[in-house]
Amino acid sequence: MAIPGPSRAEPTIQRLHGERLHLQHGPIDVVLRAWGSSSEIRAAEAAAAARFRGILPELVAELPLLRQPVAAIPRGAIARRMHAACLPFARQGIFVTPMAAVAGAVADALLAEMRAAAPGLARAFVNDGGDIAVFAGEGLSVGMVADPTPGFGFDGALRLHAVDGIGGIATSGRHGRSFSLGIADAVTVLARDAATADAAATLIANAVDCDSPAILRMPADSLDPDSDLGARLVTTDVGVLTGDEIAAALDAGAARAESWCRSGLIRAVALRLRGHHRLAGAPLHLLTKAMA
Repeated sequence: MAIPGPSRAEPTIQRLHGERLHLQHGPIDVVLRAWGSSSEIRAAEAAAAARFRGILPELVAELPLLRQPVAAIPRGAIARRMHAACLPFARQGIFVTPMAAVAGAVADALLAEMRAAAPGLARAFVNDGGDIAVFAGEGLSVGMVADPTPGFGFDGALRLHAVDGIGGIATSGRHGRSFSLGIADAVTVLARDAATADAAATLIANAVDCDSPAILRMPADSLDPDSDLGARLVTTDVGVLTGDEIAAALDAGAARAESWCRSGLIRAVALRLRGHHRLAGAPLHLLTKAMA
């Protein structure tokens, strides 16, 4: 999710069908829902809406630092959450800026406000453009999509419970809102929080890659002068890949995913490319049979 410069636009808050609440301000586009008593739901939604109003100005104020490789600790609460989520990966010598965790960190912050205001909630989620903070409680089902293009349906689903220890789900790939260095259709990561899942999904998706004349790339800053990726080459199109190229790309991403699952940074990963997939990490009963 790219964060622009200062904007005068006010946040918009509206009710959606299915008892969901939609919060939008500039590029931040959130859908959330809570389950519980009517009073708890009202309290949770009010807390999220109140916190939401200050998020974009807070991030814009530190944008130059957030677009730099992870180094100095930012001041704002959400910016610090972004920094903390990316730091373990940066310490491994991987290029990453705090912006890799921005959507997940926003989702985490809003869910924390909801739960603090309404501790009796049965379950809740905050979906920031596909990066989702979850409180599974008694059980929560989450769909998975490899390609968000209209007409494509779910390619998998998860059933989460509080005992699973999953607080965040994030998906990244070349079809997403942000640039990708790799060619994955989608990489979905489960982690203890959404900010960590967001950063990990971005970096694993970058690793799903291979050498092929079918892959077209351009410098990120030629497509967006404000990109935190600078002149790094990002994927703009992927033509026909051979079976060996697909396997090599998925193997490369899966190797990174397995390493981070073993170290405890993340819990589980599903990688998808051209109808093929790899799974890594936690027990696969969290995934649909179609993905097993």
